[in-house]
Amino acid sequence: MDQSELYIEDEDSPVMKTVKGATTGLAAGALWGTIVATWHDVPRVERHVALPGLIRTLKMCGNYGLTFAAIGGLYIGVEQLVQKQRMKRDFINGAVGAFVAGASVYGLKGRSFQTAISAGSCLAFTSAVLDIGDRSTRIDNGREYYPYTTEKRPSTST
Repeated sequence: MDQSELYIEDEDSPVMKTVKGATTGLAAGALWGTIVATWHDVPRVERHVALPGLIRTLKMCGNYGLTFAAIGGLYIGVEQLVQKQRMKRDFINGAVGAFVAGASVYGLKGRSFQTAISAGSCLAFTSAVLDIGDRSTRIDNGREYYPYTTEKRPSTST
């Protein structure tokens, strides 16, 4: 077995996919936390007293980052686990992963069974719709389109 084949197998392993999902969630959550912090909860920074606003912003980034990381890691991890157990790759794997991620993370944050079921159902429905639709808005039929070309193409007919 070649060393490059080992690297590709490790990159596509369920553990590596779970780590990538959690890392992507952490980055996206931190970015979203920064955006939310600039819009909402950070008070106006007074002259020469920037530290309290910075601390609140960093707490918000960390909170959103960890929440998104937990959702991403749980979603991909459970999806990979269900795929391995069922030996099928379809929309049900993603829906189960999304339900578990939404129900566990948002259920714990909301401390309510109703919140857990609602959040899990919403994420499962969204995942199923995206998986059934192949996450694509266009159908690839093999044609190349040039919408802004002004020159006339030579005809291929004889």
